[in-house]
Amino acid sequence: MDKRVRVRFAPSPTGGLHLGGVRTVLYNYLFARQHNGDFILRIEDTDQTRFVKGAEEYIYECLLWCGLIPDESTVKGGPFAPYRQSERKASYGAYARQLVASGHAYYAFDTPADLEEMRSKHRVDEHSTVQYDRTTRKHMRNSLTLPVDEVKSLLEAGTPHVIRIKMPENETIVCHDMIRGEIHFDSNLVDDKVLLKADGMPTYHLAVVVDDYLMKITHAFRGEEWLPSAPVHLLLWDYLGWKEDMPKWAHLPLILKPDGNGKLSKRDGDRLGFPVFAMNWYDPAKNETTTGFRELGFMPQAFVNMLAMLGWNDGTGQEIFSLDELVQKFSIERVHKGGAKFDFEKAKWFNNQYIQLTDNETLATLALPYIQQHGITPAPDVLLKVIALIKDRCTLLSDFWAQGQFFFQTPEAIDLPAIKEKWNDNKKLFFADWVTHLQQVTEWIDTTIEASVTDYLTKYSLKKGDIMLPLRIMLVGGKFGPGVFHIAEIIGKEETIKRIETALSSL
Repeated sequence: MDKRVRVRFAPSPTGGLHLGGVRTVLYNYLFARQHNGDFILRIEDTDQTRFVKGAEEYIYECLLWCGLIPDESTVKGGPFAPYRQSERKASYGAYARQLVASGHAYYAFDTPADLEEMRSKHRVDEHSTVQYDRTTRKHMRNSLTLPVDEVKSLLEAGTPHVIRIKMPENETIVCHDMIRGEIHFDSNLVDDKVLLKADGMPTYHLAVVVDDYLMKITHAFRGEEWLPSAPVHLLLWDYLGWKEDMPKWAHLPLILKPDGNGKLSKRDGDRLGFPVFAMNWYDPAKNETTTGFRELGFMPQAFVNMLAMLGWNDGTGQEIFSLDELVQKFSIERVHKGGAKFDFEKAKWFNNQYIQLTDNETLATLALPYIQQHGITPAPDVLLKVIALIKDRCTLLSDFWAQGQFFFQTPEAIDLPAIKEKWNDNKKLFFADWVTHLQQVTEWIDTTIEASVTDYLTKYSLKKGDIMLPLRIMLVGGKFGPGVFHIAEIIGKEETIKRIETALSSL
């Protein structure tokens, strides 16, 4: 490639970072790294009415957790600063006025009442939408319909106005997309978008083109929901005289609901019980927190790997990729055109795979916060033993508590009915006798504990299978967990005896 590759992710700071947004980051990041280019994070905060305090910091923290660190950003700075659009406000007006001067845009002085009257007048039925376009603009208060001297007077008087693009009539606008090939748009179906608002702040349409040009962006990868806006952006690149510098486009497929019926949303996650945000998001307006993948117990490497496969594959059937492998093998041409169904069970499978591939020391560090949430900080050597025993049972990092809490605290309740199903006096005598013997066991390891059972089984004419389930329930609380003698070893002699005696007193 002739130019240095420069890609950008340009989110609005309005809420939680949807997994679709993180996937857009990932594809941009992989492409930049693959071509030794630059990945830029630019904050698109032109719509101040939707700005949410803390959202910008949240976005950066999400990328930090994922290991997708921008080369240039509001935090890191860079040669094309500032990277926050609200701080670039002064630069956009000149470009909007340039478009007016060249006949590709116009001043519109319509009041909200004028706009509502226009919509009502031209509405076909209650469900139809009326656009400010090539037809309706002829009947509105703008510099295309008003005399030149009146327009001048209105501007000099500071009359509130916006600048709109003048969409051409009867033109076919062509977008060359790296994923979808040639896409054709009918200019008659596109409305005259506002480029500069009355407060002097640009809309996304003008700002994204100006900033991409000034920041020398070479490739623009974004979600397919931006396709309807593409003709406006393509024309602006042309009208501003920058067509030769226009980035190459790729519109990424949607991430769909599990049933494939529409774009995945936060409501779907709430309804079906899975996260759609990378990390916990606190919404100050609603005073509610939405759980993220991180807090649920996903490893960032698994989350990133899962996202890479939502709409892309390398053609070999391989599913587990490190970030370095993704950089080597990623190809924007192999990104699918169609949407990718989100499968939460598959997402958990990825996480389980990464848990199994991760060494116990690292897992202990990652799992510890989920255990500490319950007010317990186990000794490091104990935690390592527990990790080794139960990691194959864990899908999420939070499972290390769910699957191993009985190692760290006495079960609050035990499943006595499950013991009583096949309980008898002979078994009660066995446990009473054996638990007394346990006091004398000096080498407290699983093999010694298990060996101590044998003599007593013979004495009471019992088989090992007769006492394993009751013993498990006494120590664990239910019918689950790893090897019962391993459990006894880790919780210790005193705790083992106490749990058996407590259960016996209730049987």
